[in-house]
Amino acid sequence: MRSQHIVGAFDAELQGLSRRIAAMGGMAERMVEEAATALRRGDLSLADHVIASDERLDAAQRELDETVVSLLARRQPLAGDLREIVAALRIGADLERVGDLAKNVAKRLGAVDAGERPRELQSGLDALAEAAQSQLKDVLDAYATRTADRLAPMRDRDREIDTVFTSLFGSLLEAMMNEPRTITASTHLLFCIKNFERIGDHATNIAETVFQMVTGHEMPADRPKADRTHSLSGAA
Repeated sequence: MRSQHIVGAFDAELQGLSRRIAAMGGMAERMVEEAATALRRGDLSLADHVIASDERLDAAQRELDETVVSLLARRQPLAGDLREIVAALRIGADLERVGDLAKNVAKRLGAVDAGERPRELQSGLDALAEAAQSQLKDVLDAYATRTADRLAPMRDRDREIDTVFTSLFGSLLEAMMNEPRTITASTHLLFCIKNFERIGDHATNIAETVFQMVTGHEMPADRPKADRTHSLSGAA
């Protein structure tokens, strides 16, 4: 049987993992919020800050990975402890991708503002960004509190994000056809809205990971998707 000292030390290490995820989650949330704000305002300085922040988030993920490998090797955890550690590894990877997506939005700002935006679509773009931010915040709150009851309904919210994305995608294509002067900006905005939609997907990935960590069971496999842009763009 493990001594109380060993148990206490292991518990402290698990709590340290949670703190690392909380810190990474806070960084990812700020990057998404700042990327959306920079895009709305045309703020190149804020966009540069988002781009620089991605290096710190990447470094945090590398440190998390090293900590997880060390814990697995030294502690050989079982059951709930193993789920906790594996969940941290998976969530860290999703948060790193969220940071990459926010950085990509920020990097496109100069190209967006080099052309003429279809300004009438700004409210829809704001709604999409805010929905992705809200999804990410709520799932990180669920991780922090270890509560699973609100996680399954997040799939429905992800479908709502997909619906807004599909509507914006169609509107941007229409703007490009009807107003050629908006083609440059609209092309880059297409990538931006896809990035926000993907942030919602990563938040849903985290929800599934937290659900499994807390309950020991996986969510049902029939994850809905409402992205219909393949039909709008004429793809097979």
